[in-house]
Amino acid sequence: MSKSAAPQSRVIPQEAFDWYDEYAHGVIDRRTFMSRLATLTAVGLSIGTLTSALIPNYALAEQVSFNDADIKATYERFISPNGYGECQGYLVLPKRLVGAPATEKAPVVLVVHENRGLNPYIKDVARRLAKQGFIAFAPDALFPVGGYPGNDDDGRALQASMDKAKLEEDFIAAARYIKQHPQSNGKLGGVGFCYGGYGVNMLAASIPEELSAAVPFYGTPGAEALRDHVKGPIMLQFAGLDTRVNDTWPAYEAVLKENKADYVAYNYADVNHGFHNDSTGRYAEAEAELAWSRTLAFFNKHLM
Repeated sequence: MSKSAAPQSRVIPQEAFDWYDEYAHGVIDRRTFMSRLATLTAVGLSIGTLTSALIPNYALAEQVSFNDADIKATYERFISPNGYGECQGYLVLPKRLVGAPATEKAPVVLVVHENRGLNPYIKDVARRLAKQGFIAFAPDALFPVGGYPGNDDDGRALQASMDKAKLEEDFIAAARYIKQHPQSNGKLGGVGFCYGGYGVNMLAASIPEELSAAVPFYGTPGAEALRDHVKGPIMLQFAGLDTRVNDTWPAYEAVLKENKADYVAYNYADVNHGFHNDSTGRYAEAEAELAWSRTLAFFNKHLM
């Protein structure tokens, strides 16, 4: 099912999207963000119009219902010995595996969320993958502090308060946990968005022998000391207007080239950071569907 971006997003000035990116990543606070938006009312845009285009509306983010007959979704606990201990994730199985013997196998994909916890958009991405035949697992990094709180502002604040190194260990533990699922075929993929894109780059550098395919969407690279461990296969997806992330790419690509890593990168012109997220006005339908079709083809090639 395809969706179109909110109509007003086509008349929103680019600086508003840039301000939202700064706000969403903690560069500016909400008060500064709203004050900047207020300056645009002089050109005929109401605050309501601006915020409805920029701030996620998760009622728009469901492409696959949690009640879809082709999947089964549950919450599963796992242990992260080097991270926060007991953690939890959203597990979605294809229908053919539900109640089937362990001899029925499928590849697994870890879905790494943004910098605000396991919100409805990320859960829907997991369901989309299961609908395509993958075992999908989306950890909630906020579980140790109560879980995704139901709104992104509080989720962002909670995640920012957590220990970065422990969070990374939790995602590594989640990857190993789901790879060992009784119905896993032993092939592990990873896809992530924004912070999750960083997370997938981090996994590609931290557990290169265990990750069979990685697809970071508009994510910065892992720690510089680890980057030369990345072997791939890795498919990197970038938004053309996302200068903050794109500025990190030349140095990262130089390392990948030097180490003869198996990689491919796509840059989608004239779209913003978050263009795959269909709950906001940043959503770019054509580019999102192309990027997602490439992601599925990549996973089918390397995980099946």
